Amino acid sequence: MQVSEAEAVVMQALWRESPLAAEDVVAAVAAGQGWQEATVKTLLNRLLKKGAIRAERDGRRYLYAPVLRREDWLRQESQGLLDRLFGGRVAPLVAHFSAQRKLSKKDVAELRRLLEELDDGQ
Repeated sequence: MQVSEAEAVVMQALWRESPLAAEDVVAAVAAGQGWQEATVKTLLNRLLKKGAIRAERDGRRYLYAPVLRREDWLRQESQGLLDRLFGGRVAPLVAHFSAQRKLSKKDVAELRRLLEELDDGQ
C-alpha cells in the first residue's frame, strides 16, 4: 500500500492516538503543516479509499483509526529506500552515512551492539 508523504503525516497522528474525530486530526496536524481543514479531510478520504484507515460512526461524526500498522509501513518504506538507493543492501547505506560523517559515536556503538547480537544469534 502506497502512502504519500502528506498521508503519512495524518497516519502518524492516528498511530500516536486513535480513534480520532476529523477535527482532532485537523488539530493535530494542520497548523504544523500549514494545511487547511479541507486538506486534512481530503487526506483522510484518500486513506479511507486505500484501506489504510477505517471510520466508525459516533453519533453525528466519524472516528478514524489506522488499519495499516506502523511497523508494516516502516518495513515497506525502509525496503523501498534500500531497493531504490542501495540495491537492497544495508551495508552500502551504513557506509554512505559513515562517509558523510552522519554517524555519531552513539550510533556506531549501537551498530556494534546490533552486530554482536546478530553474531550471537547465528
